[in-house]
Order: sequence, then C-alpha cells, then structure tokens
Amino acid sequence: MAATTTTPAAALTRDAGIVHALIRETTLAPAALVVIALHVIDDSFLQPQPGTSAGDHLLSGLVPVAVLLVVAATYGRLRAGVRASLAAAFGLFGVAAGIEAVYYAHSGRASGDDYTGFLSVGAGLLLLAIAAVTLWRSRRGGHLVWRWARRVLIAAGTVITAYFLLGPFLLSYVLTHTARAFVPVDRVGAAHEDVSFTTSDGLRLRGWYVPSRNGAAVIAFPGRKGSQKPARFLAAHGYGVLLFDRRGEGESEGDPNAWGWNGYRDVDAAVAFLRHRPDIERGRIGGIGLSVGGEMMLEAAARSHGLDAMVSEGAGERSLREFLDATLSDKWFAAPQYATLTAGVSLFTGHGPPPSLKDLARRIAPTPVFFIYGEHGQPGERNLTPQYFAAAGQPKQIWEVPDSGHVGGITARPREYERRVTQFFDRTLLKERA
Repeated sequence: MAATTTTPAAALTRDAGIVHALIRETTLAPAALVVIALHVIDDSFLQPQPGTSAGDHLLSGLVPVAVLLVVAATYGRLRAGVRASLAAAFGLFGVAAGIEAVYYAHSGRASGDDYTGFLSVGAGLLLLAIAAVTLWRSRRGGHLVWRWARRVLIAAGTVITAYFLLGPFLLSYVLTHTARAFVPVDRVGAAHEDVSFTTSDGLRLRGWYVPSRNGAAVIAFPGRKGSQKPARFLAAHGYGVLLFDRRGEGESEGDPNAWGWNGYRDVDAAVAFLRHRPDIERGRIGGIGLSVGGEMMLEAAARSHGLDAMVSEGAGERSLREFLDATLSDKWFAAPQYATLTAGVSLFTGHGPPPSLKDLARRIAPTPVFFIYGEHGQPGERNLTPQYFAAAGQPKQIWEVPDSGHVGGITARPREYERRVTQFFDRTLLKERA
C-alpha cells in the first residue's frame, strides 16, 4: 500500500486554517472581555442602583474592570492552555454578571444596566465556547495516552478550582447584585399604610405599616414576603406591624446584599420611624427577624439597643467569622469556600465583613431576646443559634421547633409558634399594663 504524503499545497492550506482560527480566537476573546467590562462600568458607574452613586462603587467596579482590560490586552500573547483557562473563568464571570438582567427581565422589571447585562451573558457564553475549542485544539502532538491524561488532569483541576474558588467568587457577585424585584401580594390581613423612611446612610426604604391598637409595634423583617406570616397574627393581637423592603430590594433604594451586611442600619431606621408614630408608646418597639433578618436584628440590638425586645429565628452564618465559630464536621473542608465568598462580598460591596454574631450576642443584654431554630434547619443554624443563646446575657430564651426546617416554625407548629411569640412580646413590651 502506498504511503500517504502531504503536498505542499495541502500543508499550506492546513497551516492557513490554523492561523485563521487563532486570529479569530485572539480577536473574539478580547472583544468579549471588553463587552463584559462595559457592563461592569455601566452597572457600577453609569447607571448605579437608586440611592447610590458612582463613588459608592469605586472598589467593586474598578477592580474587575482593570482585570478584564489587562487580560484582554495580553490575551493574544499567552499560551493556548492559559488562554483557555482565562476564557473559561471570565466566561463564567460574564454569565454571572448578567444573571441579574435575566432575573429582572423575567420579573418584568428590566431597565438601565440590564440591557448591557444581556450582552455580558452573550459575551460570557462566547468565551466559554472559545475556551472549549482552544483547549481541545491545543497540544495535539505527543502520545495519545499523554494527551488524554493531560486533558483529564486539566478537567480535574478545573473542577477543584471552580468548587473552592471560582464558584464561591461568582456567587458573591450574584449575592450582591440580585434581589427580589417586586412587591409581594398583600396577605397581611389588616389595613395598612404605605410608608417610607430614610437610613443613616441616606437610603429611602419603603414598606407597609399596620397601626397599633395596644401602644406597641413589632418590625417583621426582612422584606414583605415571608415576614407577612408573623405579621398577620401580631396585627390580630393588636400590635402595630412594620414590614418593609430592605436596601436593594423591591421598592427600596440601595445595593442588594443577600448576607445582610449593613442591614442593621435598616432596622435602626425602622425603629426611628416607629418612635415618631403617635400610636406607639415609649419602650414598646419589638422586632421579629427571619433568617438573615434575624441576623441583622441581632446586630442592631447589639449596636444601638433601639429595640425593646426581639425574636431571631434561623440565624446562622453570614461570613467566614461565624463559620469559624461553628463546630461542623466539614468545617475545614468548606472553609476555603467561605473565605472566598467573604472576600468576594467584601470586594463587591466595598465593606469588610461585620463582627461575629457570637461576639455581638454578648452585647445585646439587657434587651430581651428569644432565639428560635428548626430541628431540621440549616446546619449553621442548628449549630450556631445555641451558641448565640449561650453568649447572650439575660433575659433570654430559646426554642428548638420540632419537625421544623429553616424558618419553618410557624408552619410546623403554627398555634404554638403564635402563642410563644405573642406571649414573649406581651411580657416584654406590655409589661407595665399586665
């Protein structure tokens, strides 16, 4: 059988095809990186969240933009394997950066920087495709076993990096850029007023207020969705109830932060609003916080002592600091993820993590506090809530709700939940009338 030979013309055609593919890759990838950078600029500086300014996003905007532009400028001079890795990483970032646009469009609230967010998603998907093609085409020479072993090692390294570093970092971007975009259906079951008030850092927050019939009021937090459940029975017992969108959520101004950093300012502003209500008597302002709302209330109670009594249900971890206080079996395995998450949230908010809730709990007394957590709640909740209770001073009480999941006490034990919470507020806020 005659040996197969490659003619000079065929070799030239093949080499031209490879060069053309490389030119397209090294042109398209930097262009996609620039598109993602433009969205970050639009989101951070040109069309920031209501109530915020470009100056509030210097660190969170300039750092990713600078990194994106440096990579775009040097991309063509890098080795194929490095180019593929960078294209994959920044492709995922582009998709994550545009997730808020997809979410708000789905909610019928797309506006402003959301339109460049769609471009960011497209650019991110293009980079992911470029990464796959570049990686597959690279290093075609060598033994077949080595080529496949190399690809397997790269895949394993990618999975590990994504799990411990890239995934948590991208999640931190989503946590600080996406929040509930709409006001939930009103199911409070009582007449209420539309109200607004301003935080100490200048954000306008909006919500509902059910006037008090017993001289006391309770802040049900966070938001106007899950907090409606306790609000219904508290209003039925005569309490004034304040529900409002926290910063960056619904109709309120500010940047979102799912971990609730700086959310204590929202609680303080709500307390100040209630103090000026003619239907509220002095020393009769309470709060009930669910999940991150409970964490924010714990911090507010420790910092300002504006609340006269508070219930915290489902408080867990909100940064690496609380996570290190936990005694979980996989604590040190998951610590790198929480470290990356905390660093990412710090970068994208421009604020360092707040103090540990365990340390803050020691400063809550003499404010009465009632800790609640579910028997089947989140691991951090079940582990840390008893620690917060132990750290807090008197007066305090704690209840592990049987059969309850995370903030599911009112569903698992509705009558007992209502009785325990109402009696707690009756005892602490209406004591002079008893």
